[in-house]
Amino acid sequence: MTWWHALIIVVAGVWAGTINAVVGSGTLVTFPVLVALGYPPVTATTSNAIGLAPGTLSGAWGYRHELTGYWRQTAKFAVASFLGAIGGTILLLSLPKDAFEAVVPVLVGLAVILVIIQPKVSKWVAQRREENGTEHKPGPLLMFFIFLIGIYGGYFTAAQGVMLMAVMGMLLSEPLQKLNGVKNVLAAVVNLVAGLIYAFVAPVSWAVVLWLAVGSTAGGFLGAKIGRRLPPAVLRGVIVVIGVAAVIQLVVKQFAK
Repeated sequence: MTWWHALIIVVAGVWAGTINAVVGSGTLVTFPVLVALGYPPVTATTSNAIGLAPGTLSGAWGYRHELTGYWRQTAKFAVASFLGAIGGTILLLSLPKDAFEAVVPVLVGLAVILVIIQPKVSKWVAQRREENGTEHKPGPLLMFFIFLIGIYGGYFTAAQGVMLMAVMGMLLSEPLQKLNGVKNVLAAVVNLVAGLIYAFVAPVSWAVVLWLAVGSTAGGFLGAKIGRRLPPAVLRGVIVVIGVAAVIQLVVKQFAK
């Protein structure tokens, strides 16, 4: 790996760590960067999961104050994420490489759409709460959705944070900042589980993991401390542009085969 490749990966890691702590979808920054640098999609996905795990941990730690008194419930959610992540990694490792490469553009496109509609979902959730004033408590349906999102996150991590915020925002009555803290913890669980499994049985670039870990850890702290002051529209705009570029690049590669 050249020094400028390492520099690009570190910068992408910082940006992804910041985005993950604030809104999620940091993978839509790092995954296209790794593919553009020549890494195969499967290697980019596995290395990405391991390298971004420290960033999700630092982001979760930065939101620890929002989770005061809610750790026991968060731990219950984490069990569903843990089991789902195992299922997602099994899918990635079981399906043929060609099948994963074919579905990646669809997954990235889905993630981009989720990022675009996230503000509307948040607005709808806020209006719904104001209108009915009902207190929504955790139930089997929410656990099931968290489990499904864990499967998706274990298979392909992009936008799992957006999915979690949408589901928890609709089915819980907790403040959004607290839900964002829960989201960071659950994303950390998924990335750690997937990363540990990939580290032993999947193709991984450890140089990529190292530089992503350095960048994402710094980004996680940055996002938790000052990222909330950044205009969400700016972050979202960058994610969408990079995501669309990734879809185009991946589709072109598929047709070129």
